[in-house]
Amino acid sequence: MALTMTKEEREAFLADVHVAVISIAEDGHGPLVVPIWYSYQPGGEVRIITGRTSRKGKLLERAGRFSLCVQTEMPPYYKYVSVEGPIVTVEAADLERDRRPLARRYLGTELGDRYIESTRDLVGGVLVRMQPERWLTVDYAKHTRHAES
Repeated sequence: MALTMTKEEREAFLADVHVAVISIAEDGHGPLVVPIWYSYQPGGEVRIITGRTSRKGKLLERAGRFSLCVQTEMPPYYKYVSVEGPIVTVEAADLERDRRPLARRYLGTELGDRYIESTRDLVGGVLVRMQPERWLTVDYAKHTRHAES
């Protein structure tokens, strides 16, 4: 029984709220691997925000691509989606268009707005868009459903 997700399943899972782990190539070291907030709509691009001069920002500029992995850890239904692809756009992150919706996605309206107000003066934030090219997926719930049949 295949445990991979269909295109629709993987895109719906990635569109859900998860804290992702981003992986960016770094010359002379293993890749930088850290948690990050992101957004995604099925069929679209993965969107992240970071500081242009941060370690992530500099590595993204050099690498021109990144990988992202999201997962659930609840047994027995462990599942993950890993996606990798090229960066297609880097632009200044807009407070209302980009930053506030992302903060609200993860923190809810009230806490998200408080977070935005406390970080309003941060400068140099960029919105990075990646076009998914390669996907890896596993959904162990498919094994459980198959075993019950």
